[in-house]
Amino acid sequence: MAILAVNAGSSSLKFSLHPLQNGQVQSHVLSGNIQGLEPHGAPEMGWSYLGKKHSQPLLVTADSSPFEVALEGVRALVEKLQAAPDIEAVAHRVVHGGGEFTASVVVDEGVLERLARFNSLAPLHQPHNLEGIRRFRSAFPQVPQIACFDTAFHASMPEVDYAFALPKELQAQGVRRYGFHGLSYQYIMSVLEAQTIRGRGRVVMAHLGNGASLCAALASSSVATTMGFSALDGLMMGTRSGSLDAGVLLYLMEQGWTHAQMEKLLYKQSGLLGVSGISADMRTLRADGSDNAQRAIAQFTHRVVRETGALVACLGGLDVLAFSGGIGENDAVLREQVCERLSWLGIRLDLERNQQADGVRAYAVHAPDSSVEVWVIPTDEGRVAAREAAALLAAALPAADAEPALAGSMS
Repeated sequence: MAILAVNAGSSSLKFSLHPLQNGQVQSHVLSGNIQGLEPHGAPEMGWSYLGKKHSQPLLVTADSSPFEVALEGVRALVEKLQAAPDIEAVAHRVVHGGGEFTASVVVDEGVLERLARFNSLAPLHQPHNLEGIRRFRSAFPQVPQIACFDTAFHASMPEVDYAFALPKELQAQGVRRYGFHGLSYQYIMSVLEAQTIRGRGRVVMAHLGNGASLCAALASSSVATTMGFSALDGLMMGTRSGSLDAGVLLYLMEQGWTHAQMEKLLYKQSGLLGVSGISADMRTLRADGSDNAQRAIAQFTHRVVRETGALVACLGGLDVLAFSGGIGENDAVLREQVCERLSWLGIRLDLERNQQADGVRAYAVHAPDSSVEVWVIPTDEGRVAAREAAALLAAALPAADAEPALAGSMS
């Protein structure tokens, strides 16, 4: 038996197949990514099975959408691999669970309807996450579809951190800080706990990629994070602005900007792309070398340093700093610059080890005399989602009608 983990986006579909052994979720035997799922796109599926990489284009016909072709491609791939086990559940990454969903749940129509209320809070992710669930429910009608939430890890945050300085009636309506990248942070914490005794101490985790955030954890629980009510807050990102004075939006409204224009600006035209005018990809900016590219990199780095300092203040010190995400795992220069500017905390980087971190395995990059441990940890959100699904199913095994009982499992 195995769990199929899925992360459906607006133009891509990531998936991984995790075998179960004695009830424990193992590393994936199959993983892949289908690109080109935007309208009129040309889907192409790349995958790795038992360490061997493959790719193939997917044919879209007049009677099918790119997403339908992608779904059929995943199903056909899993079925044709002789060593692939039967799928016991499909675990879906869902970005926003609000205050209502603080633990993974088996999805029914009622759950989908409630989750759709958060579409406007994560427009780049939530609608596509839910569409992925609907498609897989249709393709695998006998297999439980389980939603695993990026917001759930942050349910432990104290009110002093999650509450905004707004009237109480707005907080009662759900206007508060939620935090995101929770599946990634949950995985990073599990690795740190296994690798170092300091992993249960004062930890700042940096998930740095096209979407970027920081999380402060104490005793393995989230106590503060940079993202908030939506996935816009906090750090500068690939195309998202990060923290912004609300007065800027009031000004734009006075200038006649519409909701749609402001949403496009904040989610798709800002961040590294907006500042540089070149690209949202840190690799492209590193290679460019122009003043605009360097300005964008410097601003991104500064935001990471500034927000890390704020989280360290919340923790009262720092035991571990962990980098993850596409930039955090692969950009040795950024790690060096961030650690250098945080050297007042007693951070000392081993420059050679920092260069050796390969983005494949968890790797310590601090020097022997560093007061703070520094780790590079490739994240695995799919494995966390698979673990969540396996635990949820195992808890329901004694029940005669497991799925209805699970569908009501929410806070």
